[in-house]
Amino acid sequence: MNISTDSEVKLSHEQFLDLTLLAALKGHHQLAVWKKPKEKTINILVDTTGQIKRVSLELEGLAPGFILHPFADQVDKKAFYLAANEHIQVALGQEEIPAGDLPLDALKTRDADLKPQIREHLASQASTSHTVETIRSTSKEDFIDQVKKGIQAIEAGELSKIVPVKRKVVPLNDTFDLSATFLKLCEAYPNAFVNFFHIPTLGSWIGASPEILIRTKGNQFSTMALAGSQKAIGENPLKHVAWTQKEIEEQALVGRYIVSCFKKIRLREYEEIGPKTDIAGNLLHMRTDFKVDMAATGFPQLGSVMLGLLHPTSAVAGMPRDKALAFIHDNEGFDRSLFSGYLGPVNLEEETAIFVNLRCAKLLADHAVLYAGAGVTEDSIPDKEWEETELKCDIIGKFIQQD
Repeated sequence: MNISTDSEVKLSHEQFLDLTLLAALKGHHQLAVWKKPKEKTINILVDTTGQIKRVSLELEGLAPGFILHPFADQVDKKAFYLAANEHIQVALGQEEIPAGDLPLDALKTRDADLKPQIREHLASQASTSHTVETIRSTSKEDFIDQVKKGIQAIEAGELSKIVPVKRKVVPLNDTFDLSATFLKLCEAYPNAFVNFFHIPTLGSWIGASPEILIRTKGNQFSTMALAGSQKAIGENPLKHVAWTQKEIEEQALVGRYIVSCFKKIRLREYEEIGPKTDIAGNLLHMRTDFKVDMAATGFPQLGSVMLGLLHPTSAVAGMPRDKALAFIHDNEGFDRSLFSGYLGPVNLEEETAIFVNLRCAKLLADHAVLYAGAGVTEDSIPDKEWEETELKCDIIGKFIQQD
């Protein structure tokens, strides 16, 4: 790649991201940047086609790329798709990165004012469907009212679980630094899917999701049930953790839903591991893993089939699913957009890894919108559910509001 006579300049991770982000934003390209859980590699994908694409969920036939899907099922169930016209990987342990590895002739954008330019382009290309004038934070009173209505529906036998969501609008500092924030999230949340993506019609989002929806690698398929939340306390929070009956039942509902999906497709051979306690930032969750050998079961399209069956899971909607979705539609009062939808790379490095879009924020011109939900069962205490959403918002909020 002929970038510049300065192509052998050595860059830090932050400089590398700054140059890449600015070049992509200046070119009005679609972009995704991510680090997978327990890995130390940053992936950067740039779609230079200039076309907003939506694809059917036949994952096995897709060219390498990155997909995104909103919470609400669309009629055709298609996902947004970014083609991997440029895909590069950068090791976090690498002290200096050669400028010759940059995509998009990005070194040509190098000057002293990279970060202000990135903020300006992010603001100018922010989604016009949401502005600080048209979006508001969910009040504590409104959220608690949703929780109480959910408990009433559960007591009446209409639901067994419901997941109300709130929005929290916070100001972005004038010095907000996207590259530095992304790298801090990678350091703080090594077990999360740390991500940033930008599509002109959808805007820009940043997040650190703890929950995989489906993963296929070779002949192996995996998914997880992740539910129940409590604050991680002390130097070794896993040592003294204790789960209440409410949290145990909440997690069991998600696990039973996954098993019911297996039964729908007559899949009987699977491995179930857990539940165990998993740490995600300042929160602990209960987690059960499910694994399937697609070759042994003769089910090579299992990833696509389970993606269609699982989304949206009971962990982000409730149970029974159709009634929970109707309750959310009638009571939540806003469009979740991409929050609690899904996202991730497809057919890259012979792997597809799709995550639920949790612990995330949508970046507006000078504000960010945080989203968080709480699993409500008959044993829920409304004030505690509000406190849980505050903790979840803080996972991302404390980083994007740092000076």
